[in-house]
Amino acid sequence: MMVLITYDVQTTSPEGAKRLRSISKICQNYGQRVQNSVFECLVDPVQFKQLKTQLEDVIDPKTDSLRYYMLGANWKRKVEHVGAKEGYDPEGLLLL
Repeated sequence: MMVLITYDVQTTSPEGAKRLRSISKICQNYGQRVQNSVFECLVDPVQFKQLKTQLEDVIDPKTDSLRYYMLGANWKRKVEHVGAKEGYDPEGLLLL
């Protein structure tokens, strides 16, 4: 299933900046950054649970926020891209 993850981290303190970097690294392990604080993650239910747990262990719920948008298995019909940063297909051909 495709999950769109967005986050907003309070970064006026060194601890906040560290949380921001940690959240970004966790998301990079599961998906592709599509905007500064937005990731598209193609995961199965077990991976999604692991991802949520890791992210929610890092954030400060008093100052930070996470949003999960479940696009499901038919996500390609639900995503439209216009502008910079060419879109990508995580299920497509990977050339090395």
